[in-house]
Amino acid sequence: MNKKLTLSIEETVIDNAKKYAQERKRSLSDIVENYLKVIGQSELSSDYEAPITNSLRGAFKSAEQFEYKDALAKGLSNKYMENSIR
Repeated sequence: MNKKLTLSIEETVIDNAKKYAQERKRSLSDIVENYLKVIGQSELSSDYEAPITNSLRGAFKSAEQFEYKDALAKGLSNKYMENSIR
């Protein structure tokens, strides 16, 4: 059974949300309801991951022994060395 809910939200947020819903041919109520279902599930399960997270799993590969500090230092060194030459 559906029940009516009244919310107070900034007008610009509502306008943007309506455009978002219209572009996807969905009702704003449907989008809000589905969002509330998702956050309700995430509260129940600490292992919950958003759908976008699941779709990206395995898409990015990195070296087994990737040292981000070394890569960052090298990148910054190159950046500032290029600027000092100019």
